Amino acid sequence: MGFFDDKQDWLEIVFRNYPPENRRAAVMPLLRKVQQEEGHVSPERIREIAEILGTTATEVRGVMSFYSYYQAVPTGKYHLQVCATLSCKLAGAEELWDTLRAELGVGPGEVTPDGLFSIQKVECLGSCHTAPVVQVNDEPYLECMNRERLRALLEGLRAGKPLEEIELPGDCGHEVRKEGA
Repeated sequence: MGFFDDKQDWLEIVFRNYPPENRRAAVMPLLRKVQQEEGHVSPERIREIAEILGTTATEVRGVMSFYSYYQAVPTGKYHLQVCATLSCKLAGAEELWDTLRAELGVGPGEVTPDGLFSIQKVECLGSCHTAPVVQVNDEPYLECMNRERLRALLEGLRAGKPLEEIELPGDCGHEVRKEGA
């Protein structure tokens, strides 16, 4: 049974947003649905999406590889993404990366033995003025990160706290509010 076999109603809703002659324009919602529910997009799902959209697996992989959100391998419950662009690098992103690797004992594409964590360097997260930044899964990113704040984040995640309940030490100068707050 394919991933989308029982999601025909959802697919019809998605396809209403795209021209009928260009179904392949719906590639991102399909990739996102798989990523959200399975934690990564396997080669089998890439082929399934390509078949549904009437395109090639190569084309689907091309879109997928452009965005750091989509993962080709399973990730931990908490997928930590460290911005690696110039502003974040100058503000200490490499130190954060080294700390994560040392504290968690994993590198890119690996998951901690308890299944909790995976890590990845990503391109710009769009908050150069509050660098360095880290993003956990698809949540709003965490700004002005340093080793102390990173360790508090890991401690909170290990304790199973929701991201918004984890207190990070220090001050960032401003607060990013959740949607609707």
